[in-house]
Amino acid sequence: MAEEFSFRDYAIVSCGTLAPELNHLRKEGLLDAGKILYTKPGRHEVLKELESQLIQRVNHAKEFCKKIIVVYGGKFCYVNIDDSYRTIDTIIAEQAVGISISRVNATHCIDILVSEAQRQQVSGGQKVWWLTPGWIIYRHHVFQDWDRGKANENFPQYTSGAVLLDGIDFWNRYSQEHPEEILEFSDWMGIEIRAHRIALDRLKDLLSDCVISDLEKELSELKSGLPAHSLKPPMIQKLEGLEEKLENARKARQSA
Repeated sequence: MAEEFSFRDYAIVSCGTLAPELNHLRKEGLLDAGKILYTKPGRHEVLKELESQLIQRVNHAKEFCKKIIVVYGGKFCYVNIDDSYRTIDTIIAEQAVGISISRVNATHCIDILVSEAQRQQVSGGQKVWWLTPGWIIYRHHVFQDWDRGKANENFPQYTSGAVLLDGIDFWNRYSQEHPEEILEFSDWMGIEIRAHRIALDRLKDLLSDCVISDLEKELSELKSGLPAHSLKPPMIQKLEGLEEKLENARKARQSA
């Protein structure tokens, strides 16, 4: 990412399923977030635990930064059948008191890595079960209440097997180091697992979009509160600084 773009003012709160990708970006120097915190992977089926952990991590993140990005999907990561009006964005909004909290614009963890159009291209329109490295590493958390009977009810309908979206060169290393685990997992699913190499551009772009959106909001609020005439030099300087920061962020986003 361009030098002008930085996440240093942000803390990131993410589902632990995406820890491999976010840690990879950080290791590569592409994500200089002030702090990254993770919830336990696979909590989408344990809503009370997801909610409590998300709230706890967000409150912890507030100790480090005044701006937070939540890396969770909006449509499928938190589905409250008892209260359809309570969504993950509702939970986030309740924590955003005196602080800026935004969420990446995606429906679930797979969508955070590859768009629907990209998934259609990869699958060729066939029915596949999508995996990420985190789904394999933390499979006992993700599928903690699944027995073989439930697996047999769900996986065989994905007639084109499972596709691992690999943006960190995970598959070759893991399958060599843990071949028995891969075979055991594939046998439990009852379908073949194959890897598809991806870039992490969409993840980076979604994170960048949160920063740009925050800057646009901050600039809009500043302008709306300005007097009609006689701006003082400090206010002019602040306004120009924000405009420059936003322009640099947009350029960095386009060139990434």
